[in-house]
Amino acid sequence: MALRWFKKRREAAPAAVQLRSGARHPFGALGDYAPLSRGEARLYRAVREAVPVVDAAVYKLVRMTGGVTVRCGDPAAEEGLREFLRTVPAGRGQFGVNAFLDCYLDSLLTCGRAVGEIVPAGGGGDIAALLCGRVEDIEIREGEHPLAFQICGADESGRMGPLPYQDLLLFTPLNPEAGNPYGVSLLRSLPFLSEILTRIYHTIGVNWERCGNVRFAVTCKNGEGASAAERGRLLAEEWSRAMQDSRSGSVRDFVAVGDVEIKAIGGDAPILDSEVPVRQILEQIVAKTGIPPFMLGLSWSSTERMSSQQADLLTTEITAIRRTLTPVVERICRLWLRMHGYTCGFETVWDDINLQDQVEEARAALYREQARKLRIENDERESGGGEHNGDT
Repeated sequence: MALRWFKKRREAAPAAVQLRSGARHPFGALGDYAPLSRGEARLYRAVREAVPVVDAAVYKLVRMTGGVTVRCGDPAAEEGLREFLRTVPAGRGQFGVNAFLDCYLDSLLTCGRAVGEIVPAGGGGDIAALLCGRVEDIEIREGEHPLAFQICGADESGRMGPLPYQDLLLFTPLNPEAGNPYGVSLLRSLPFLSEILTRIYHTIGVNWERCGNVRFAVTCKNGEGASAAERGRLLAEEWSRAMQDSRSGSVRDFVAVGDVEIKAIGGDAPILDSEVPVRQILEQIVAKTGIPPFMLGLSWSSTERMSSQQADLLTTEITAIRRTLTPVVERICRLWLRMHGYTCGFETVWDDINLQDQVEEARAALYREQARKLRIENDERESGGGEHNGDT
């Protein structure tokens, strides 16, 4: 009887929060939760703050992603939707869907995931604002199948629970791994290298602080006894007075009698060359961000052909980022159209990446047309020659 009561009580125990794993957790009652790592997000933001190259790379990726607009089958719907995308409040004095996407993409690249909210107006007939949220304040609860998940937040008592209006929440992971609902930050492999880089820079600053403010050692080698001590005290006073006068801009000569040696403290110590290790670390950082070095202010030797290839790779990176953001834009636009009674389809249109791509595309189109013209002329010449031979 006691055994049955114990089993019944154990089965009624509530489930607790625990990271998701491929198999069931050995403690059994824990599962279905994969909370965001708040320390990890703070670490990545610290990396951006400590290494200017990383911060500049993220900002450049955000800016080069460009703006987005829409094209609808209904002209009235297209005009209204474009006006909404241009003027919708995005929080903190910003307006427009592009301002929202800039903040959303910044969190996506830095933390590997981004969360946002569509705020409906009173009465539910329009969208009042688009707001970005802090990824550290939410958790993801997975459902029975991979397509089912819920975004959870803290309630008034601090307990994590599903937020009430899941249809109005936006969540995007960056390159999510199998078995994990969260994405992978662009900076995931950089904390170790950033620590080495900041240590080198800190050491350079300490060495300049020590060696830049030159300290001298004055040594008197002759004499012993009280006279030597008195001579040493006199030399120290005169040397100190000479150094103090030099601070005020006046020149004061130092004259000593006897075998006196003056050396700069630390002048003979070699300073390690930091150029090679710093460049090796920066190469790894640049390779991770996917941005050409010249765009980050790194004047490394590179031919124009190499720069063109790097620009092509950067175009591919930006296109991949746009593919990740397109579902978010489509969801916002679809909700606005349905709220206003439009049933037409629409298409998201991103701005051209840069002028160089337009020139290259125009040149390629010209080459294709020239090849097509030559092909037509060759076909006509061959067909004309065949008819002439047949008549003969």
